Amino acid sequence: MKKFFGILGVAFIGGAVALTGYKMLIEKPQVIVEQAEPSIQTVKASYTPTVVNATATPTDFTEAAEKTVNAVVHVKNTAVRTKQDPYSFFFGGNGTREYKQVGTGSGVIISPDGYIVTNNHVIANATDIEITLNNRKKVKAKLIGADEKNDIALLKVDVDGDLPNLPFANSNNVKIGEWVLAVGNPYNLTSTVTAGIVSAKGRDLDGNKNIEAFIQTDAAVNPGNSGGALVNTRGELVGINTAISSRTGSFIGYSFAVPSNITKKIVDDLLEFGSVQQALIGFRPDLTDSSIEGVKIGEVFKDGGAGKAGLKDGDVITKVNDVKISKYSDLKGQLTAKRPGEYINVTVDRDGEELTKVVELTELIELPISQVLQTEFEEVTKEEKQKFKIEGGAKIKRTENVAFKQFDVGEGYILTKINGKQVSSAKEAVKMLDTNYSRNKRLLLEMVSPSGQVERFRY
Repeated sequence: MKKFFGILGVAFIGGAVALTGYKMLIEKPQVIVEQAEPSIQTVKASYTPTVVNATATPTDFTEAAEKTVNAVVHVKNTAVRTKQDPYSFFFGGNGTREYKQVGTGSGVIISPDGYIVTNNHVIANATDIEITLNNRKKVKAKLIGADEKNDIALLKVDVDGDLPNLPFANSNNVKIGEWVLAVGNPYNLTSTVTAGIVSAKGRDLDGNKNIEAFIQTDAAVNPGNSGGALVNTRGELVGINTAISSRTGSFIGYSFAVPSNITKKIVDDLLEFGSVQQALIGFRPDLTDSSIEGVKIGEVFKDGGAGKAGLKDGDVITKVNDVKISKYSDLKGQLTAKRPGEYINVTVDRDGEELTKVVELTELIELPISQVLQTEFEEVTKEEKQKFKIEGGAKIKRTENVAFKQFDVGEGYILTKINGKQVSSAKEAVKMLDTNYSRNKRLLLEMVSPSGQVERFRY
């Protein structure tokens, strides 16, 4: 037993000696260094940032969409066409065959009693127009009137009860960057809503000489959307979707709408007069300098509102009723929404001085124009017939014909005969001139000058 404890003691002492030697001779001592974090130096800014609309919520389109889808309808038009069919002779026919052509689009209900606005190209040449309401009910529509130039048509349906409808907004107040919804029936998909922003205003399109005041948006519009609604986030009508810019026929990023102010004016004219009343300031624009912001007056017409109000050649129109005019399409858009006889405030820049004139708008009278002679004609008055002892004729109002100008033939000359045939009216003169020339016939023109001399010209 003593021997066991002796061995255990020796082993304990040996282990202690070995551990002490390892600690002193082999293991390196560890040093723990406590490092302090460097303090962050701050620099006081010279301004205090402001948080704007920190609690803003996403724009909600649901209310506007709900109002609009019930007021937008599907428009189906059927046109009867005639096609040459030589095989019909074998069956007792006359060589032609009738067939039906169907087109579709959209429309917007603008009154509870059933007046509907759409595009003219949606219902052009239609023999039958069918409207499908949002509740799937189908009704026949009657064409009240149409304006081909601005591509707007007015329809009427008769139903029991009031129909959901959209109020007109003031399109002058629409701002670039504002949210808008396009609602229509693309590819026969009823009640389709797309969203976008207003990309531009007063947009004119290449190849379109009539409408030059489109609202441009990036809301998706496709075939079938034509005639549908463009509305703001309050569900108010700001435009009628009309066209897209595309090489494929489908939407690629831009769409265009006729502004609501123009649409409303056309509707009012069609209801009151049966046709659109076009208003003029009474001047010829000078569009040669594209760097001018505004519209430069090239020539003031003596019998127009511009001349009577004191506008002069060289004035630059910058505002109409406090609406900024940057280019000609802006001005045309404002005038399209006005009627002859209305008064407008026209602000001009005259040699650096800003002046505002009150101008009475005059009516646009479209006179017959010969494309061959580049000449505009008007009717001969009763007094002129008596003075020059002529039975009829067509009086030159304006001409761009170079040959006429070389011989001082211009305003006031009366065209009385074409190739020996008597001319009775301005419209007949234009038809005779352009028809004969298209048949490669030379033109022998007989005219009476303002002094009463009979002059003849070969053209």
